[in-house]
Amino acid sequence: MNYRKNLIAWLFEKSQKIYGDLFVTRKPWGIKKSELLNYPEDSFGKHLGLFLNDNNFELIPKGERHDAYHTLTDYKTKVEDEIALQYLCIGNGKRSLYAIGAAIVGSLILPEYYEYYLKSFSIGRNANAFYHFDYKKLLLMPIKDLRAVIFSKSQIETIKITSYEQI
Repeated sequence: MNYRKNLIAWLFEKSQKIYGDLFVTRKPWGIKKSELLNYPEDSFGKHLGLFLNDNNFELIPKGERHDAYHTLTDYKTKVEDEIALQYLCIGNGKRSLYAIGAAIVGSLILPEYYEYYLKSFSIGRNANAFYHFDYKKLLLMPIKDLRAVIFSKSQIETIKITSYEQI
């Protein structure tokens, strides 16, 4: 199975830049991880900075929204979680070529996670729409309040335990 996960990781790595350069018209935020880590403790921006720091990442110019989704939903960065996050976003209404392509390719290469993908899709479908937010404008908002606007209390609890190991 590792070779299949490595293949998907390689595909993600190669396709992100190409897709961003060709199809993403958003302007980069121009914010560094170190700046986010100086935001107030309960803010979405601080939690985004902590996510980046914990994973040894920097924000990807024009791809910042993806890390915002991770932070908002608490999905991890393992390959199966990346695919599940795409399913969650598609369920929420995101219809980008990248999200749909990642979900299809991921499902074909890692079909053993299909139940996890469906559960993630359902969470996204039942949440209030969040895929289109301008997250840069929400960086100072308390993360707890942001999650409460999007997810019900039971969805927040489900997200906290949603991982492949829990299914």
